[in-house]
Formats: sequence, structure tokens, C-alpha cells
Amino acid sequence: MQHFNQTELPTNKKGKFTFGVHPAVRRIQIWISTLQEKTGRTLEEWVDLVQRSKLKTRAERKKWLKEEFELGSMDVALIVERAEGQGWGDGDPAAYLEAAQGYVDAMFAGPKAGLLPIYESILSISYNLGKDVKACPCKTIVPLYRNHVFAEIKPTTRNRIDLGLALGGMRMSSRLISTGGYEKKDRITYRIPLTSLSEIDDEVRHWLKVAYDLDA
Repeated sequence: MQHFNQTELPTNKKGKFTFGVHPAVRRIQIWISTLQEKTGRTLEEWVDLVQRSKLKTRAERKKWLKEEFELGSMDVALIVERAEGQGWGDGDPAAYLEAAQGYVDAMFAGPKAGLLPIYESILSISYNLGKDVKACPCKTIVPLYRNHVFAEIKPTTRNRIDLGLALGGMRMSSRLISTGGYEKKDRITYRIPLTSLSEIDDEVRHWLKVAYDLDA
């Protein structure tokens, strides 16, 4: 397995970390391409229909689509998001990557700005685990992928980042706090709360490596 040196971390010309395309972007591409065959309308036609319905709330729009057209929950949610100008566009990887840094900037703005060094340290350590690591920011978390999500960085409060880890049912340290994910069959099963750079020690590095190796 190849590893990044500290001087070879994936950054752009502005010195900021670069990201991978979130797997959901590809899923949205597939969904859009099959929507007309499945429902009889293209995404643009569904959006136009919702916008012309003059229903005011998201709940009303969802209920109407489900009851009037018998659409499934995922179809309804994505159509309504698009009608409201939200979501990840056409599943365009370039559009997602352009938005990704904005998600990070917003996450660590204002009262959470002091957490940025912790985030950057975790990301640096994670990228050094192997060249197959990619960070794919969302609006509230930064998931880390190998084949699947193996960790996630979440600025939970203005003073704390929770480092989530996909460790299955194992628990061999008092620092690992259960997320309840194992019982719910979620990927992220434990978290380590971090409030300062000094808390990112050898044990934190160890558990990140374990989570990474488990996703081989």
C-alpha cells in the first residue's frame, strides 16, 4: 500500500485539501436516467408539475406526490428537493466538487472556526493511510471512504468534533463511545470526541487505521 508523505497530501493551488466525488452523485445520475421509464415523466417535468401545484410546504408536496401519483419515498424526496432548488443538481461530479469546499467552509465558519485545525489534522492523517482514501463532504459531516465509509468527521458543537469510526461491534478502549450504529446496522458504530489537537494521539491514529483496514 502506497502512502502520502506530508508534502504530497492532495491539495489544490490554494493549499486546501481536494476531495473525491460522493458516491451519492453517481446514484443520482442513475436515478435521473431511469425516472422517465419508471414514472412516465422526466425529472424536469416532475419539477415543473410540483412548482405549478402552488402547494406551499414540503410536507404538502410530498403528500400530494405520494397520494396523487403513487411515487415511492425516494422519488418524492428527490423531486421535491429539486423543485425547491436543493439537492446535488444533475448528479454532475464537477458541480459536486465545486460545492464540496463550500460545505466545509460553512461547517467551520463562525463559532466553529476554532475546530478547523482538528478537522485538518484528522484529514491529513486519514489521507496518509493510503492513496485510496477520499473525503466526500456533505453539509454537516465529512465522510471518509475507502470502499465504503470507514470514518466521518462531524463538528457536533462549537467546541467538539466527533470522529466517527466503522468498527463493527468491537470495543477495546474506553475512548470509543457507541453511536448505537451497530444495533441499527449503520456503518459508523463508535465515535471519539475531540476538543483539541493534543487529543489526536497515537490511539486516535490507531483506531483510524483499524477502521481503514477493516474496509479493505
